[in-house]
Amino acid sequence: MPASPSTARAINDRLALRLLQQEGPLTAGQLKQLTGLSRPTVADLVERLTASGLITVVGEAGEQRRGPNARLYGIVADRAHLAALDVRTESVSVTVTDLLGRELAEASVPIGDDTGTGPAVEQAVTLVERVAKEAGAEQLHTVGIGAPGLIDPDTGELRDSTGLPAWHRRLVAALQERLPRARVIVENETNLAALAEQRDGAARGRDTFVLLWLGHGTGAAVVLDGALRRGASGGTGEIGFLPVPGTGGVPSATDCSGGFHSLAGAAAVTELAGAYGLSGEQGGREPAAAELVRRAAESLAEASPGETSSGTASSGDGARAADFLDALADRVALGVASVVAVLDPGCVVLGGEIGQAGGEVLAGRVAERVGRMSPLRTEVRASALGGGAVLRGALLTARERAQDELFAPACPPTHPPR
Repeated sequence: MPASPSTARAINDRLALRLLQQEGPLTAGQLKQLTGLSRPTVADLVERLTASGLITVVGEAGEQRRGPNARLYGIVADRAHLAALDVRTESVSVTVTDLLGRELAEASVPIGDDTGTGPAVEQAVTLVERVAKEAGAEQLHTVGIGAPGLIDPDTGELRDSTGLPAWHRRLVAALQERLPRARVIVENETNLAALAEQRDGAARGRDTFVLLWLGHGTGAAVVLDGALRRGASGGTGEIGFLPVPGTGGVPSATDCSGGFHSLAGAAAVTELAGAYGLSGEQGGREPAAAELVRRAAESLAEASPGETSSGTASSGDGARAADFLDALADRVALGVASVVAVLDPGCVVLGGEIGQAGGEVLAGRVAERVGRMSPLRTEVRASALGGGAVLRGALLTARERAQDELFAPACPPTHPPR
């Protein structure tokens, strides 16, 4: 059954807008070539989108060309401003962009463990307002938030989780109250990191993969056949609770101690490094653990004469670094092999600051061990984005949601709302 004229116009408009988003400013002739539409159809959609305020003339193509055919059309970037937040247990980072995702301002603020819920929420909300003002945004259209913990798949809200600060859940409501005209959406941080790695990082081009988050805590995001899987309760990927050998216990419903978290979380990584004579700032904070892993990986990557055929340095600091990374790879491989046995994703990305810090040195060691443990062929890749993937994923999600709404007058959504 052929599409109705109104539906056909909506499809053509959305196609043109997506091309302008991906390719940048285009002439009507270029839109005709890229869309395959007729010249009159392109002229109509350009007039329609210009009248709606979604696109405008931004220049001309070529110094020798003049007239209507040379006009370059682009999306009106300041039609909407977006904010992305990366909410950690001890800090908040914010970036504000235009509709095309161009960063206009960014900042972060630490939030100490002894900060009360009210003051912590106020610090975070004030930060968002300040960054928006610095970006020249009179109001925010969409705010995307990445946070640790479970997201209720029915309500889209952050569930109350033991071990996470109470201000996390209060923050979402506070932002909605202070920014009543903004759309506030929240997503699990590891899921957002996976979306960012798929779009711009180590999982680019993959429809099926798992991102294993290695940072202050541990988690996993599962993408199967192009879709992010959340599970019946939003708990897909809570790998920190995975019972594994070597922890001296088992996790409980309210405490992941004794689970994979106890082997691969930042505090455990810092303690493991100390056992091999590698020291750094103590406290189990993400940057300290990542720095220890990075220094160890760099010392091996730079060593060449003192290496054995397996890539292990023969003596001194290099030997300690190699032993540390071998022990860490043993631990990480337990989590990866468990995921591979159940999902067979074909690719696992080691994400988070620690995964990025270990780079190919750690990823290669993990891949070697998983290859011995599982008959299923699996690539193990190091994150290309690290901790910045959460903020990037939050921005991508906010931009997609904003564009769906702003393009809606002419274009129906390309996917069902969540």
